[in-house]
Amino acid sequence: MKKIIIAIDGPAGSGKSTTAKIAAERLGYVYIDTGAMYRAVTLAWLRAKKELTEDILCKMLDGIHIELKPSENGQRTILNGEDVSDEIRTIEVTKNVSPVSAIGCVREKLVEMQRELGKNGAVVMDGRDIGTIVFPNAELKIFLIASAETRAQRRTLELKNKGIEESIEEIKKQIIERDRYDSSREISPLRKAYDAIEIDTSNLTIEGQVEKVVELALEKINLQ
Repeated sequence: MKKIIIAIDGPAGSGKSTTAKIAAERLGYVYIDTGAMYRAVTLAWLRAKKELTEDILCKMLDGIHIELKPSENGQRTILNGEDVSDEIRTIEVTKNVSPVSAIGCVREKLVEMQRELGKNGAVVMDGRDIGTIVFPNAELKIFLIASAETRAQRRTLELKNKGIEESIEEIKKQIIERDRYDSSREISPLRKAYDAIEIDTSNLTIEGQVEKVVELALEKINLQ
């Protein structure tokens, strides 16, 4: 049975990471959260307290080493030997990850890493340009969408569960701004691949999302 590449793209809060992680578990595949890689670079830049310019980021990259390690909870993100899985989810990182991700040398390095991680198949990889740039020939491409209101509610609840209080209005504002930034950036903009299957998750439970993805994956696997 062939081991396929499953690419799941979509905007912030559409359910990519949770859906991809659980679907990978059920298929016996490896889950790769590419957003965590961009967040790790963003955290390294924030810690350095330097101006955000392409020249500075490109010079910093040589000293940034990222590892993605599987765990019972999906994936741990290691930055220069330190587990930063929780720290990369802070509001400060979230606010800055889009402009950092838009810098050419950052995307070039991380896309190269992502292709290496997924080259043998049997992976579920989520992000914003997996089906268009990283693996344009992926056997299954899925594009998740949801209303800004729904995504803001999800994000607010996620933060609350971590003990962080943030108004839903502020989160919604951040999501809309990030959508605009991610969709309009010059390098690897957020867009649906022409052959991707779109799933609106606004009224779906996580279980419903996972079932759809697993069903589509099994159809593809059985056709190989």
